[in-house]
Amino acid sequence: MRLHDLDMLLRDTRDAAAQAALKKMGFKVSGVEQLEQARAELVAQVDRRWILLYDRVFKRYGRAVAPVKDRVCLGCFATLPTSALPPPADSDAVSVCQSCSRILYWIG
Repeated sequence: MRLHDLDMLLRDTRDAAAQAALKKMGFKVSGVEQLEQARAELVAQVDRRWILLYDRVFKRYGRAVAPVKDRVCLGCFATLPTSALPPPADSDAVSVCQSCSRILYWIG
């Protein structure tokens, strides 16, 4: 999730229209280098296969992470099979939607 949040911030800071809107609202756009450095540090901590999947899905959909509610992926609205369960809280397991390949997290 932290990687996804950083990527969304970076996308907004690199987009000229988003920058203009932020400046119009009175926000100062700076610190892009720090965001890029934080992203690089975070990527170094994650298994390469997950980064490759994440980057591919992010480029395709603009969002690589999607919530699941009542066994429905809220990225593509596909119903997940009954065998799809949230990973245990103490696990590093990652779940992926079989339909859109987004990385999943379960909400209420």
